[in-house]
Amino acid sequence: MKKQIGNMLALYPTPLVVVGTMVQGKPNWVLVGHIGIIGHDRVMVSLAKPHYTNQGIKATRALSINIVDEAMLPKADYTGCVSGSKVDKSKLFQYQIGESGVPIINEAPVSMACTVEDIYETEGFESFICKIAATYAEESVLTAEGKIDYRTLKPVLFEFPTYEYLKTGDVIGKCRSIGKQEG
Repeated sequence: MKKQIGNMLALYPTPLVVVGTMVQGKPNWVLVGHIGIIGHDRVMVSLAKPHYTNQGIKATRALSINIVDEAMLPKADYTGCVSGSKVDKSKLFQYQIGESGVPIINEAPVSMACTVEDIYETEGFESFICKIAATYAEESVLTAEGKIDYRTLKPVLFEFPTYEYLKTGDVIGKCRSIGKQEG
């Protein structure tokens, strides 16, 4: 029998990312575990309202989403430990400027440059509705067909409410084929 546990958000784990944007002419980075897919070319990035990064996103209407792998995790975690209003995080990562003028982290295996189409506010949060302008991927994480191979990429996952990082697991089957055995 299931037990009612309140209105707890139970959609974790999610991919861990570092969001980048320009704030007052310099790159700023923040660790983000609240990110979602809202279409084939749109995503949502949700940040607590007090984040320093939010002012840059609102001013430039652009951000980058940089997927975190295990090698990048120590620096990525640091971006969530300190505020850009108190610590200059602009030199933490080597970067290039991507589509929409956003900083793209060189060591991130996959990055997306996005433009902000809308901002949806809820109590304590600003959720940035973004259109993907360009996706950048290291050749080492691509299949021969040019698609991202997540078995090679192995993105770090974020689990809430424990605030733990998880490794991605094994492939258990092909989508839209496992269920055919049920019919």
